[in-house]
Amino acid sequence: MSLALVDVLVLFGVGLAAGTLNVVAAGGSFLTLPVLIDLGLTATVANGTNRVGILCQNVVAVGRFRRAGLLDDALVAHLRAALPPALAGAVMGVGLALRVDPATFERFLAAMMVVFALITLARRPAGPDADGGSGVAGASTAPARVGWTTQLGFFGAGVYGGFVQAGAGFLLLALASRCGLGIARGNALKVAVVLGFTVLSLALFAWGGAVAWLPGLALGAGFALGGALGARFNVRAAERQLRAVVAVALIVFAVRLLLRA
Repeated sequence: MSLALVDVLVLFGVGLAAGTLNVVAAGGSFLTLPVLIDLGLTATVANGTNRVGILCQNVVAVGRFRRAGLLDDALVAHLRAALPPALAGAVMGVGLALRVDPATFERFLAAMMVVFALITLARRPAGPDADGGSGVAGASTAPARVGWTTQLGFFGAGVYGGFVQAGAGFLLLALASRCGLGIARGNALKVAVVLGFTVLSLALFAWGGAVAWLPGLALGAGFALGGALGARFNVRAAERQLRAVVAVALIVFAVRLLLRA
């Protein structure tokens, strides 16, 4: 599909906001998916195209976290336990996404946006980071503690991430907490897992003909810059600034999607 300059700028801008939000917390895809649908993509193609941006964002964010010293041997051990079930779940999730009726997907997305907005408004700001303020000082070197129930949780997060992606980061952050990781190192594990299953998910969506590459690349440029900024932000300060704005935007987008569906 062709894009006007204003469409490119809109995609870049929403990708920038979403990429920053995704790395700081989660839920940026709730902002980008409605924009892609408004540009005329079907819900299924919008879902696949969004993965181009997610991939760009997480490549950059993983690099940032690695240079910050967060992706050390201990975290890699957690990743080795978490990634295989997440990948298996993502295959199932993409399979469902490619088969679901677009109108049903839009209604599901709108419902999840309302839920996410309420959670965002109700959630208290994050407490002190167990990893130290920057996530480097005091970083844990404990061995991975990923039991089978937590691995099952990563499988479920993979299914959800493969199906819709939006909000999967919150599931992964909760699972990282179960592994004994604080905020900064939990975010590092989250972006690494998302990077892994996004590579697989994008390949499957592309195989199914459900990726519009030009909008995806415009979105991806914004996501990449947002991922770099998000990895540098103080998590708690950014969360306080973003919560109310994001919640209002989500409710507006949800209403629009419900009216379309």
